[in-house]
Amino acid sequence: MQIEGNTVGDKVVEGKTKIVYRLADNPDKVLLHSKDRITAGDGERAHDLKGKAEISTTTASAIFEMLNNAGIKSHFIKRSGQTCMVCNYCDMVPLEFVTRRIATGSFLKRNPGVKEGYRFCPPKQEIFFKDDANHDPQWSYEQCVEAKLEFGGRLIGRDEIDIMCKSTVTVFEVLEKAWASLDCSLIDMKIEFGVNPKTGEILLADIIDSDSWRLWPAGDRRLMKDKQVYRELREVTSEALDTVKRNFEWVADRVGQLSPKPSGRAVVFMGSPTDMAHCEKIRAACKLYGVPCELRVSSAHKGTDETKNILAQSNGLGPVLSGNAAWPVINCPPISADWVTSPDGAALAAAQILCLNDHMIWAKLRTKQLNTWVGLKEADIKARKTNFMIEKSEVFQNGH
Repeated sequence: MQIEGNTVGDKVVEGKTKIVYRLADNPDKVLLHSKDRITAGDGERAHDLKGKAEISTTTASAIFEMLNNAGIKSHFIKRSGQTCMVCNYCDMVPLEFVTRRIATGSFLKRNPGVKEGYRFCPPKQEIFFKDDANHDPQWSYEQCVEAKLEFGGRLIGRDEIDIMCKSTVTVFEVLEKAWASLDCSLIDMKIEFGVNPKTGEILLADIIDSDSWRLWPAGDRRLMKDKQVYRELREVTSEALDTVKRNFEWVADRVGQLSPKPSGRAVVFMGSPTDMAHCEKIRAACKLYGVPCELRVSSAHKGTDETKNILAQSNGLGPVLSGNAAWPVINCPPISADWVTSPDGAALAAAQILCLNDHMIWAKLRTKQLNTWVGLKEADIKARKTNFMIEKSEVFQNGH
């Protein structure tokens, strides 16, 4: 069967708003095909909404591209057609991870006495078990662990729940900062994860679109642009559905602006071409954080005027020119000493300065922290398994 130029095989799953198929030529990948369908209340309210599939795919593709670029590990590979995305196959974990910045919606019903608008700092986390028949009950951390779920050949224990919880907050904070750059407040959002059965990796999966969050322009609930407008309709008319569609289009038009071109750059001065190899290390490290970097050769001692001219043209950095510039200066000479900043350290310092006004650089820094933490967690899991196998082997040998 062909769907928008993609040859698909077996259907993996069909939900209320999407269908997932295996790709015929590569069963390790799937085609996520969105529907022109909107639902609420675990499907109790549902309507056709022409054009929603394309709007949803536009939104989700842009969001996943931004998150992938920031370093978040997800199932998303590319958009393919108007209503489809190509993704790595994942065995989905039936848990919804919700992050809240502002108390509203169902949280108020489950927590009487909390007023709407209460701000959570740090963000509030909740987990819900996906079960439409029982209206997706909220689960505690302990329930998630004791359920002993297993997907993709991986037991979902404490370590796995910890990884998903920490990843959820990072995703929320990255998108919160991105939307804030457009004067929009991300109020709350839900995401899901899957396990890649080939690698055992836990990946951000499913879809992230206007069904996934509450989004209030200028922080004003009355201006909401999310599915809550549909949930709150007293009567679902064609005119009301047109309003919901326009809101979704408004979001889809703006998600492309969440990944702007960098607003700053780093300029590396070297006093001699012999320093080029050292400075290339700085540029390579800057690239990892999305910091544009250019290299210039100019001796502050032998060509002071020319060096100052370069500084004036580039608004950049110069390790011996801090007295002539209002820009931050990071000194990173190509010598070996414990007290000298390394190329990686210099790039990190530049990224931390520029991220104050560039949310994409901030996102890369924030995600790097997450990936370092997850890497250590995975290494610890492996070490504990090794210890267990050694102890088991020793017991077996002693017993014989």
